[in-house]
Amino acid sequence: MGQANEKASEAESAVPAEFRMISGCQDDQTSADVSNVGEFELPDPAGRAGGACTSALLKTLYDDHKTPEDTLSFVEVLKAMRTYLDGEGFSQIPQLTSSKAVEVNEPFDLVPPEATGTRRALLIGINYVGMNGELSGCHNDVLNIKEYIKDVHGFEEENIVVLMDDDEHDPPTKKNILDGYARLVEESEEGDAVFCHYSGHGGRLRDLNGDEADGYDETLIPVDYLSAGQIRDDAIFDTLVRPMKGGVTVTCLMDCCHSGTVLDLPYHFRADSEGDSMEVDEGFNFNKLFGKIFR
Repeated sequence: MGQANEKASEAESAVPAEFRMISGCQDDQTSADVSNVGEFELPDPAGRAGGACTSALLKTLYDDHKTPEDTLSFVEVLKAMRTYLDGEGFSQIPQLTSSKAVEVNEPFDLVPPEATGTRRALLIGINYVGMNGELSGCHNDVLNIKEYIKDVHGFEEENIVVLMDDDEHDPPTKKNILDGYARLVEESEEGDAVFCHYSGHGGRLRDLNGDEADGYDETLIPVDYLSAGQIRDDAIFDTLVRPMKGGVTVTCLMDCCHSGTVLDLPYHFRADSEGDSMEVDEGFNFNKLFGKIFR
């Protein structure tokens, strides 16, 4: 454990920005909305009106368009999300992963007090309209999250980019998604707060470079995946995580299956954890992390 903690400290200095990701399931769990995503076709949807993880977060933090009377910690938010999911009949376990150890008993925030700069957001919702495996709720997820971050956290319309396959917004193609992440990196400066939301299909592909312990890369599945391919976690790391400037706080909500390590972050806390602090993921491949940075 000591060696893992030492490597985690090195990882903190290797990734300049602070990344926190909330996901609705581990890599080996399947999102409540969808079943496993194969390499060549989308799964059959479960037909829910909204993503389970997004719904659980908003139920906890923005029920009836109101914030809770009492300030909730990260632990309390994750456990409340799990209670909601259990009540809805879902077994997935919300978890928080991060590039630096988050004090999970401190108040939950999307915009920490020290983030006094611009608040930027990239919101991605993909219903895969007209395709096998079409979803029904991902656009609603984005619209609900957008209202929440504007109303509660002071994000301004001009700094929010929305990608949806609704013929009204720029489409969530592979290029547009990666360009959106790259734009966040280019525009964000020390003191800024960034929020990224993804609601759609997630999947796994065979790892091509040997940097995944389980032999698979986690993926996001863009609307044009049949022609452009899926977005591997390696591409997200290289485009968003590694180059983001120091002093920027990035919070991501990934509402898709196989989302547990899609950002490749070393610290984790699960809603069913008995402890009250983040731990270093014992299965985390630090050679993979350092290889990406020091290649």
